[in-house]
Amino acid sequence: MPFDVFLAMGVFAFVMAFTPGPNNILLTASGVNFGFARTIPHVLGVEFGFLVLVLACGAGLGLVFAAFPTLQTAIKIAGAAYMLWLAWKVANAHYDGDGAQRRARPFSFLEAAAFQWVNPKAVLAAASSIAIYVRPSHAWLDFLVMLALFALATILSTAAWAGFGAALRGFLKDPARARIFNIVMALLLVASIVPMVWAS
Repeated sequence: MPFDVFLAMGVFAFVMAFTPGPNNILLTASGVNFGFARTIPHVLGVEFGFLVLVLACGAGLGLVFAAFPTLQTAIKIAGAAYMLWLAWKVANAHYDGDGAQRRARPFSFLEAAAFQWVNPKAVLAAASSIAIYVRPSHAWLDFLVMLALFALATILSTAAWAGFGAALRGFLKDPARARIFNIVMALLLVASIVPMVWAS
């Protein structure tokens, strides 16, 4: 693989992984509300789910989306609706209006893995990366390199965002601060949906 292709692929993988999006916002909120250790299944679920999604796109899911654009639209709508529900859950995590503690829990491994299939950013990254960076003449080599780069970028970014949230726990012990943080995270989650849902 030419170095310029490898470099471009790596930059794409790390930019997509580290920039704010639904996964990173939810991981930060989970780190704040539940701590890093309890967020580990969420981190690993994102890693596993996203790599399975990339494998599926490499096996032809991207062609299915191209042949049936209504399917991609349906996934975007379902994903947006689900993320709006998640935003409401994040905004209300841990505290009722009167400040009483809620019985909340972080994402499980399977929930986080399944979420990748309705996360517009993940679907867009997986499908577009195959189309842009995998050369037909070297498909298997390019695909394996891309899978390795995505695996590395995803685990580093998910751990970093969860760790960032966990580092804020001390500052957010005050219920009023925690409430404001959760509302801001929920609003960011809603904002992250807009460009991906309306992207062509």
